[in-house]
Amino acid sequence: MPPRYDDHWIGGRWTPSDADRRLVVTDPSTEAPLATVPAGTARDADSAVRAAARAFPGWSATPVRERAFLLGRVVEGLERNAERFARTITAEVGAPSGIALRTHVGLSVGMAAHCVETVAAYGFEERIGHSLVVREAAGVAACITPWNVPLLLTVQKLLPALAAGCPVVHKPSELTPLHARLLAEVFAEADLPPGVVNMVVGTGDTLGTALVTHPLVDIVSLTGSTRAGRQVAALGADRVKRVHLELGGKNASLVLDDADLPTAVGATVDQALFNTGQACLQWSRLLVPRDRQDEAVELAGRIMDGYVTGDPRAPSTDLGPLVSAAAHARVTDYILRGVAEGGARLVHGGTGRPTGLTNGYYIRPTVFADVDPLTTISQEEIFGPVLCVIPYDDEEQAVRIVNGTRYGLHGAVWSGDDGRAERVARRFRTGLVDVNGGSFNPAAPFGGFKQSGIGRECGSAGLEAFLETKSLQLPRPADSGEPVAGPRLRATAPVRPPTATGAPATARTEERNNG
Repeated sequence: MPPRYDDHWIGGRWTPSDADRRLVVTDPSTEAPLATVPAGTARDADSAVRAAARAFPGWSATPVRERAFLLGRVVEGLERNAERFARTITAEVGAPSGIALRTHVGLSVGMAAHCVETVAAYGFEERIGHSLVVREAAGVAACITPWNVPLLLTVQKLLPALAAGCPVVHKPSELTPLHARLLAEVFAEADLPPGVVNMVVGTGDTLGTALVTHPLVDIVSLTGSTRAGRQVAALGADRVKRVHLELGGKNASLVLDDADLPTAVGATVDQALFNTGQACLQWSRLLVPRDRQDEAVELAGRIMDGYVTGDPRAPSTDLGPLVSAAAHARVTDYILRGVAEGGARLVHGGTGRPTGLTNGYYIRPTVFADVDPLTTISQEEIFGPVLCVIPYDDEEQAVRIVNGTRYGLHGAVWSGDDGRAERVARRFRTGLVDVNGGSFNPAAPFGGFKQSGIGRECGSAGLEAFLETKSLQLPRPADSGEPVAGPRLRATAPVRPPTATGAPATARTEERNNG
């Protein structure tokens, strides 16, 4: 029998759930149940939020150095439990074991460590004239995270929120809640005060809605689909909440005519197949000069043939399964639509399981060529190992194609000239562009344009997402030569017109205008 969990992490202890319904966590490589967890209720959400609200005064007032010290212990706990996290992610996501350890967990540890460094060096106060500008915790944060790279995308939210002084209620995806239970244990071992971190499991329509609409939640941070983002944004707007959204992408890798084609295609395919294509940063569109499309397609197919698809626990496996039966059905439907609509030519892969795999949500890596930029497979996020090769005739057309979707999250430019690649990258309407293979930088802001999201994560921008700004207007010293602040003038007081030079007529008028 798979393990049965009946509780959530609330107020510093495992607390029995109010739920009478259960959710089954499935191993996507075998389709067998891994565990059952409670389908959390609005009452569970309320308990978690109230625990966080009780913790807010003390945690937000905790000195930054002490918060950084405690979060440093969290980093140590992540490192200490790296193998356990990797095994859990392989089981519930289907990520190959080596990738789970090196990428899913390794990047999470690096991201957490970088966050601790960022908060330790961050200037929470600055003096601007006679004003003291302070940045303080925004309040209780509801962090809703996805299933695809679950630990990394959780750390990317929770650590900055906690560093800023915000207690957190974390809702992981109901598809992958087991890593979140382990993470709650890591927070407990780090001795964070009760209520500073809370974790509740359930579905988005019930538990997620309860968190977003709760009156004691001050800020909501979601990573998920654009559809989920619209729902959260609407619920948050109705209550004038701060909402941060990191959503989908239909990202393009643009190979210019002077680029090294094998290098560019190889990097694009590797990135497109990471996590079996289940990544918001995936380069799912490969743009190549029309006269080099055949060469690019041949290269892409050959590289895909070198990937080993199979049991994610086997050391030789490069590609695991998709996360669920629903994901498998969705990706299969997109491949069928790509064939049926026209405007694209299936040249590699297709529907059906890879040879020899009879169980699990496996699918074959797929390439379409001669893809019309306006077809469904070129416009919508597939979230699977499907690459659309799009030929173009000149640079202007290529940039139009890159920017021709409702998304704007990630992209890449390849050229034999770094300067040219950078100039073209500046024309992308995306939040992140890799120039000639430039690597990810956790200190740089991360987020999207258009329907790829609102706000930024990582580095100081990720910290500031959980901060409010307050200006303290301090008295001016009597000997400063400036007027000493007196009683505030009424808003209805008449204002003398400016002088002919456009400058305010008196210092008092200037003070009134600025007030």
